[in-house]
Amino acid sequence: MSSSSAPLDRRGLAITAGAFVIWGLVPLFWALLQHVPPMQILGHRMLWGGVLVIGWLLLTGGTAWLRNVWRRPRLALMLAASGLCISVNWGLFIWAVTNGHVVETSLGYFINPLMNVVIGVLLLGERLSRPQWLAVGVAAAGVAWLTVGYGALPWIALTLACSFALYGLLRKLAEVEAVQGLGVESLYLFLPALALVLWGEATGSGHFVDGWGWRTDLLLVLGGALTALPLIGFAYGVRRIPLAVVGLLQYIAPTLSLACGVFVFGEPFGIDRAIGFGAIWTALAIFAADGLHRSRRRAAEEVASMPAEAAPLCDEAPRR
Repeated sequence: MSSSSAPLDRRGLAITAGAFVIWGLVPLFWALLQHVPPMQILGHRMLWGGVLVIGWLLLTGGTAWLRNVWRRPRLALMLAASGLCISVNWGLFIWAVTNGHVVETSLGYFINPLMNVVIGVLLLGERLSRPQWLAVGVAAAGVAWLTVGYGALPWIALTLACSFALYGLLRKLAEVEAVQGLGVESLYLFLPALALVLWGEATGSGHFVDGWGWRTDLLLVLGGALTALPLIGFAYGVRRIPLAVVGLLQYIAPTLSLACGVFVFGEPFGIDRAIGFGAIWTALAIFAADGLHRSRRRAAEEVASMPAEAAPLCDEAPRR
């Protein structure tokens, strides 16, 4: 039976959508820590997120997941590189949010799907359809317009998009289960994170336990959970719903971030930004419509290629 005819896993859909909602609203959380230096936030985020993920893996599966990676040096190296990419992404995102650039972070995650397409063409030899090339061209025009409006490249958005796209590429090529891969990345980041925290305490930029107060300390610990839980939820959900649905759901996060930047933090969003964002949204609409068309055509071709006696079975999806 074609997978396209199976009923959508509602639990997987809800958990995946929830992960994107958390990512979209997380600027509200990091803004509560504006009085904490961004590098200290990053250190605590990596430290406590690692404690949660590694602890969960050890409790549920022992150390088999770790041995599975260490036996394959190439995989271990790829996860070290992906850990570096995600730490750059997290660090820049925290800095941008705590310094009043929430709108530009949302732009980065609107650009990200199209950056994935470009990487697929340049590094994986994938081919684009005409609508996809049109989408990339329109998005590039939008970035060029924003560059003229800013008077400089929107480097925050482009760095966030590139770092997350490279992270996605490495995790696509790394043959490891999603949460286990996150656990190995967390191991790589644990010592640098601990060093950042201890360096802050030694130099006076960190005041964990004895200076910021228990509310700030609790927020820093919760920041680790807020990092790990959406990633775990995403890893759970993405295995249970079609990638086409995931592709549409991913726009929840930058849309909510943009709303936070404009309506909560009062960041400017004039006509120049509206034109640039409008071009990128148009590109995303073209890209999404083309993807939907292709998935429907592929499903129709699968049904058409089935033996005549099997075709009627596709009309009856199993009930859950």
